[in-house]
Formats: sequence, structure tokens, C-alpha cells
Amino acid sequence: MLSYEDEKFYKFLERMVFVTHQSNSYDREAYVQLIQEICEHYKLARGEAGFYLSADHEARGEGEIFCDFDNGNSDHVGVFVRIESKSGAIIIGKILVPEGHSFDDPKAKDHLEMLLRVILGWVSRSRLQQKVEEFAYSDERGYPNFRAFARFLMKKNRTNGLGGMVSMYFDLHNYTMVNSQIGRAGGDLVMRNYYNMIAEAIGDTGILCRLGGDKFIGLFERSARRQVFEILSGVPVLYDEKNGKRIRVSAAAGVFMMPKPFMIRTPSDIMDKIMVSGAVAKNQTDGAIVIFDDKMKSERERIKKVQSAFHAGLEKEEFKVFYQPKVNVETGELVGAEALCRWFQNGKIVPPMEFIPVLEIGTEICDLDFYMLDHVCRDIRRWLDAGIDVVRVSVNFSRKHLVDVDLLEHIMEVLDRNKVPHEYIEVELTETTTDVLFRDLKRIVSGLQERGIWTAVDDFGMGYSSLNLIREIPWNVLKIDKNFVPKDNEPENRVASLMFKHVTSLAQDMGMECVVEGVETVNQLDVLRSNHCSIAQGYFFDKPLPVEEYEARLLRKYYELPEGLIPISESEQPAQTAEPGHES
Repeated sequence: MLSYEDEKFYKFLERMVFVTHQSNSYDREAYVQLIQEICEHYKLARGEAGFYLSADHEARGEGEIFCDFDNGNSDHVGVFVRIESKSGAIIIGKILVPEGHSFDDPKAKDHLEMLLRVILGWVSRSRLQQKVEEFAYSDERGYPNFRAFARFLMKKNRTNGLGGMVSMYFDLHNYTMVNSQIGRAGGDLVMRNYYNMIAEAIGDTGILCRLGGDKFIGLFERSARRQVFEILSGVPVLYDEKNGKRIRVSAAAGVFMMPKPFMIRTPSDIMDKIMVSGAVAKNQTDGAIVIFDDKMKSERERIKKVQSAFHAGLEKEEFKVFYQPKVNVETGELVGAEALCRWFQNGKIVPPMEFIPVLEIGTEICDLDFYMLDHVCRDIRRWLDAGIDVVRVSVNFSRKHLVDVDLLEHIMEVLDRNKVPHEYIEVELTETTTDVLFRDLKRIVSGLQERGIWTAVDDFGMGYSSLNLIREIPWNVLKIDKNFVPKDNEPENRVASLMFKHVTSLAQDMGMECVVEGVETVNQLDVLRSNHCSIAQGYFFDKPLPVEEYEARLLRKYYELPEGLIPISESEQPAQTAEPGHES
């Protein structure tokens, strides 16, 4: 026959199993009441459970402690249980008792350990379930992730709740610059505070999730549109509460306004629309919000068509190198050329503006750049073998190459495989990107120059960091965009004329070769000569030429200069240009 204490224990055990192992939910009030009864019956002072994801977390004290009874008289541990789950999680249970405490029943300690193990088993299961939920639907920083977005989206879809809602994709404008200004920790805080502002505007009826980096997606009621759009357009965000410091943050957002009624098959039906409109917004001004329409759908189909045809075009060598000469405006001598890409499909030329921006969306542009470099090297090697007097050729490289830590080695492999002397190649990098990390660019430019390869900053004057770019990085060549060149008959005291004059003078003082693009008229040629900018590239001398025509031009070497040009005084010759590897 069971003793009173045994009978009491089994009743506690039965109730504990029932309370903690209900399949759907548990009665929190009943659970706490049971814990208190157990503690009072056994004259305990405190009971606690600890949960740690791993032994390392346990050692660092990084876990969760749960306590539902504490009368303040705990003095030492009466019962201790430590369990390590198959997943590596650590669950610890402690029963604390007052000083001098002794159990009335010799079995009491065993009974308490068994009850504690039941509790810990339940804690382990429930906490692991919660952690699985967090890992599945949150990223490493605790933001809801794409799985959370897809789950919310499809739940709304099943209940016909998507009609009239707004979906969006956005990324923060110049977030790399934010990090460089206030540091990584400050940048993380800015992102979190900006996220919280939008999440609060969206409310509980929507969702805001992070795709990665500074890219986010969201879904919300149309009534929140105005407030959300105001935040996306640009707001001050606090990053230093103590000193009240704020920084303005905006985003480029693609938006899809869902009609009524509206149903989807998969989340991609939404993602396709907001990603396309988001890409359009990214190319516009700070705080741009672009709403998806049918024109974007046809543009997206065109983009996919170009991307799918690109690799086949590379294999078939449909891409041809055209060479646009660079000419010395003092002598008419052909002194260099820029390699430009032309795509021929089914006997017709595809305009560069129809495929280059598409390739720049992903990394296909990098494949094209190396294709061009390889074909230029083949041409140079052939000309050298034929005894032709070769001039330096510049090849464009996208800033997307900067993520390639082995870029220098990859470029050298192409040159050396084709046995091309390094001084015949010049690498052009465009200046229009604003958020590139200077240290990566400087590393590449310096590395190329150490190997005897010339470097040029292209489209100088079109970006926002022009002076920093030439101050921090030792370029050999400064290419001035045609939009920077004064127009015909423009007065010398106009801003454009003054800026052109000082930029060319600055380049010469720094020992850089100065090349002006888009030269089309005699007046522009005179402007170059009067400012001692000695090299021109443009239709005044030649359009981009197919390889056979350029080869013939190489043999002729000189262009005939028109009569009546402004004479250049021998006493006012420009400074000598830099050699590869020269530090300005």
C-alpha cells in the first residue's frame, strides 16, 4: 500500500505530465499553481530552470533562466539536474532550500528530481521549438527573414486578404557611406531604428522583413502607404541617443499596389514585380519610389531575354571589339584607342545601351569585360607579330570586379597567356559609382601599376567624389566626360569653361595624362589646345572602328589637322605625363 508521501508524489507527477504535455497549449495559471503547491509541500525556497543553446553558451552565461517560485529564503542547492539534449542544448534545473532544511521523507529528494526532470523535459522541448521558429523565420540579427514574409503572404492569400494591400522592396540609399561615416556599430543601430520606424508605421496587420545586407521587403495595408512612403523618402534617424546625433536615411523602393481582388500562386508573383520596380528606383534619385506597371513587366521580359542570350553570344563570339582612336591634338598622331563592345545578333547590331545596363544588373558584365580584354590582347599580339607599330589600348572594367580578391591575378593571366607587354594595356574604371570603398579601388589601381599596366578614371566629373578619387588614388590617366567640355561659343568666364580649365590644369600638375571624350567640333579642339589638354577622343577624328578599319588606321598613324587652329606656344607645353606605377 502506498504511503501518503508516495501517493502525494504520484498525484503531483500525474498533474505535471498533464499540464506540461498538452498538444496545443498549456494552462499557465494551472502550471504556476502546481509549482507553488509542490514547493510548499516539500518546504522548498526556490525552483529554477536554465536553458542554454550549447555548452559554450552555458560557460559564458548566455542563456535563459525561468523561476516561478521564490520565497526569498533560498540558501543552498538541494537538488541539481543537468541535461544535454541531442541537439547540444543544455538544460539545468535547481531546487534551492533554506539552511538546515531536511526532507521528512527519505524518498522526497528522488521524487523532486523526477518532477524536476519532467519540468526540464518540457522546458527543453518548448524552448527548442521556439528556437527552431526563430532560426527558421529570423536572420542572424533577429530581423524577420524571407521565410517569414512568404509565410505571412501565403496566409493572407489563403484568406483572400491580399486585395488592396501594398508590397514593397527597398534598400537603403548609400548605406556603405553611412557605415564609413559613423562606424559599423552606428550603422547597425541606424538600420535597426529605421526598420523600427517603418515597422511601426506598417503595424500588426503587415510585415517587414530583411532579405540581407540593407535590403528589405514588406507587405502592408494601403492606409499606411503615406506614412511608409514618407519614411522611405528620407527621415533623420537617431544613432547616438546620449548626444542626440542623427543622420538622414532614405531608400530606393519598388512598390506593387495590389488590385481587388488579387490572388497569387507563389511568392515569386509578388517578388518579380517589386524587384523590377526596385531596380528602376535604384537608378533614380535619393529616396525614389517606383510603382510597378505593365511597362515594367515587358522590360523585365526584355531583361530576361538579354540575359539568356548573353552566354550563348559569348560562346558564338557575337561580341566584337571596336576601337575608337585617341589623337594628339598638337600633332594629329594616333596615340591610343579605347576598346568598345558591339553585339551582332543575326546580322544586326544590338545598341550598347540595350544590353550593357542589363549585364550590369548581375555579374555578367564581368564576363564581358574579360572577354573584351582577351580579344584585345589577341589583336595586339597579332599586330606585334606583323611588325605593326602598336599603341596603348584602354579596356573598360566594371566596379563589380572589386569584390574579386584575385582580380589582379585574373587580369595578369589574360595578358601573359597572350604574351602581351603590359604597357600596351590600360584599365578604365568608371567614376560614377558613389559608394565604392576607396581602399579596394586603391588596392587594384596600385596593383595594376606595380605590374606596369596603365589605369584611367573614366567619366571624371560625373560623380560626387571626383576630387577625393584623384587625391586618394594614383591614376595614370584622367578621362574627362564630354558633358564637362565647354560648348561651342561658350564664354570663357562661364562656369563650365572655368571648371574645364582648372581640371585639366590640375591633371597636368599631378602628372596625369588628360584625355577628353566626345570631341566633335573644331571649337572644342581649340579649347583642348588652349588648355594644353593634348589627347582627344571623339567623332571629330573617328567613330569606333571595326578591327580591320582600325588596323588600317594604325598603319597610317596620323590624322590631318584642320587649318586655322589656335597655335600652341612651345614655351607653354603641358607637363610630362606619368609613367605606369607613378605615385601622384
